[in-house]
Amino acid sequence: MSLPWRPLLSGDPAARALAAARDIAAVTSRDITFYPDNLKPEGVPVWQNALSGGRAGQCLLHAYLAFHGAGDAHADTAIELLDQATDAVSAHRMSASLYLGFPGIAWVAAHLAGRLFTEEEDGNRDVDEILLTSLSRSPWEGTFDLFHGLVGVGVYALERLPRPSAVRCLEAVIAQLAGRAEHTPEGATFFSPVGTLAAKYQAAFPQGAYVLGMGQGIPGVIALLGSACRAGIATREARPLLAATISWLLSRERPPESSYRFPHLHFPGVEPYPSRVSWCVGDLGIAASLLMAARGASERAWETEARRIALAAATRTLESPDGPGLCYGAAGVGHVFNRLYQATGEMELGKAANFWFHRALDLREPGLGIAGFRVALGGDWADEPGFLRGATGVGLALLAAVSQVDPAWDRVLLTSSWATWTEPFSQ
Repeated sequence: MSLPWRPLLSGDPAARALAAARDIAAVTSRDITFYPDNLKPEGVPVWQNALSGGRAGQCLLHAYLAFHGAGDAHADTAIELLDQATDAVSAHRMSASLYLGFPGIAWVAAHLAGRLFTEEEDGNRDVDEILLTSLSRSPWEGTFDLFHGLVGVGVYALERLPRPSAVRCLEAVIAQLAGRAEHTPEGATFFSPVGTLAAKYQAAFPQGAYVLGMGQGIPGVIALLGSACRAGIATREARPLLAATISWLLSRERPPESSYRFPHLHFPGVEPYPSRVSWCVGDLGIAASLLMAARGASERAWETEARRIALAAATRTLESPDGPGLCYGAAGVGHVFNRLYQATGEMELGKAANFWFHRALDLREPGLGIAGFRVALGGDWADEPGFLRGATGVGLALLAAVSQVDPAWDRVLLTSSWATWTEPFSQ
């Protein structure tokens, strides 16, 4: 039996949140796209259409406003944005990255098929075949993570289940992950070479590091393997690898007196890089990944750990967010706490979600940014309409806080499953 999604905010905060989501959608219905300064000109069409910062992500906000009952015009805009992004896949060379490549656009199409539009034929069949061909090469040439690597391909495959090609794709992803895993006395783990780390971390970790953030690290593997177990796909490989990876992760926990439970980056002999409260980096994303694993593999002990870590994160209300966005910001924190609260019934998690949503709303400055929202990028504040770090993601999180529609779009964050959450373990 699945748990129904319930609005978290009410009264004036709910009205402010819905108004903000509508205003963001009104801006992003126009042809507006932010280009990072370090993006080469030839990369602009890719970024403009990708899930992370472009039309594919913006499509999700309009679609969910339509599902909420905000008007058929949003459905029309969502379809138009998706058509433009899909056309770009044929017109431009794109990587196999979920957030910056063709799988992310295909994920949005798969997610909305049958919900927003009727699919007369399988438009993603060719995508499946391309990914299967790529996964047949051993070893996989890319990274292992959610944003750009194997975990992201696995998320795409989950959204395509139960198609046989999706099953094969997910099986291949798990086999590639199993081949890449490092086995230690503490369990299994996944290493990130220095060239895959953000530039700001490379000086501190010249040998590379073990990344403990959801977006580019080990928690994404845990959430994906838990989802595969839930789906009954490749469980003979996935279940023991999942247990071993959780064992390694939990062995990285810091002493109780530490201000954070898990570092962002770890390498033996190097001072751990501290983490913050966010979905992408730190304890909150780890808690979400452990709950996905617990529900997927029916492992009560992992749920106990997930709740404990989430409740500790809920006490960290003095931190200042890097703006309101999903990845690092207040709306993203609010949304993950909301998802965890609705899955567990832990009242303190609901209070934390409420707190962070209010903080996100307080960051809105009319007349600035995208519908009043700006994000911190490169030490400055920027106007960013995208899904992952910008206003579109803020709109989706705020909408989820006031809607009765389950925000299943967060499957792409690995904070919910392609199969809806089951009842919590009996207390």
